[in-house]
Amino acid sequence: MKYPKLKSGEMTNTYALESPLTEADVLQMAQQLAMYRLSKGRALTERRLVFSHLQTLLQFHDYEVFALLLLDIEHRVIGFRELFSGPLEGASVYPREVVKIVLEHNAAAVILVHNQPSGFQKVNQADRALTTPLKKALNMVGTQILDHVVVAHEGCKSMEERGQL
Repeated sequence: MKYPKLKSGEMTNTYALESPLTEADVLQMAQQLAMYRLSKGRALTERRLVFSHLQTLLQFHDYEVFALLLLDIEHRVIGFRELFSGPLEGASVYPREVVKIVLEHNAAAVILVHNQPSGFQKVNQADRALTTPLKKALNMVGTQILDHVVVAHEGCKSMEERGQL
């Protein structure tokens, strides 16, 4: 089966596809659409839409993934990078590597993102403990953390909305 490719600058609401479609096919197409909507140059305007795209990208992994949504000075998307992955109980995240990616992309701001493969969408002590050194490291290079989002099957939780950033 050939999947539709989303051409840069083009977006339509219909596609001609071979049938039958499997659940995996639909998921892959949804992930392509989410990546397109988080593609370079698009401004982030609505938090709930960003959450929806992040959830589409990360909710079905059966392992934990830590990612960065990299933004320019006007909070337009530079890129989305999955940096670290690990077992269900957590991925190891290295501030040095995060700073390296931020500098490579010349990002003025980032949104930290990780999924909860267990489906439990709660900001916990480990999430707060991870955010603190990343915030310090990124502040040293002039990059602002706008949020740390926890993605699960039921939705997303924002540390910024909870006043925990």
